[in-house]
Amino acid sequence: MDAAAGDLYVEINRLRAGGGACVVAKQLPALKPQAALERAARHLSRGDELQHSLKAVGYRASRSSALWFKGDGVGAQVAAMLANKDYCDKLQDAAVTQIGIYLDARQIWIVMAAPFAPSVGESVEAAGKRVLELVNQARASPRYCGNTRSNAARPVRWNNALAESARMHAEDMAHYNYFSHSGRDGSDPAERVERAGYRYRATGENIAAGQTSAEDAMAAWITSPEHCANLMNPAFTEMGAAFAVDPGSKMGVYWTQTFGRPR
Repeated sequence: MDAAAGDLYVEINRLRAGGGACVVAKQLPALKPQAALERAARHLSRGDELQHSLKAVGYRASRSSALWFKGDGVGAQVAAMLANKDYCDKLQDAAVTQIGIYLDARQIWIVMAAPFAPSVGESVEAAGKRVLELVNQARASPRYCGNTRSNAARPVRWNNALAESARMHAEDMAHYNYFSHSGRDGSDPAERVERAGYRYRATGENIAAGQTSAEDAMAAWITSPEHCANLMNPAFTEMGAAFAVDPGSKMGVYWTQTFGRPR
């Protein structure tokens, strides 16, 4: 990092903290310089697009933006330009955490981003039990699953074997980056619950991906006619649910909800 870029990082964080025309509603953490974003900024200086530049340097962002300044002597003027209130929203975007700068004699590119870092704010067990609560709330009232009316159904209870089957499939999808009721080994939901030691009369499975809370996963299922029909099915008396996270996967978070009725 050269001295000019170093000074600019300091100035941007000063503005982010409420300097210049920017007024802060709350204290924001300083943006951290990131080498991959510096390389992305260099790509932008060559006429590339932001998303392609990020991909080219191997940076996966959940949020990103870029600023461009050009002209003779731009390095000496950019601090004053950034202090204008027109840039406050981008500089004080609380969702971004990292920054990269590229500058030469006639242009400056600034890239700000947040790395893709999916997470669920509770344990797998707690999230599974929350799914159980939400399922039983849904089953307590009749509803339409698509165009088909489902009657209210009796609540389901937690089953550890079904939860284990759900956990194993969620982890497999997350770690091997796929989304399917068919496992990598060709297994179907019924085979997986049997492997977990569950002897069933009836079984079914819902899956979801990308949601970062039990509530969001449940909302996806309840609005999908096929998944809604599964969770309202009166034949099921037991349930288990789990999620798995892998930031290297396409969706980041994968959920499995497994229903059953024992023999």
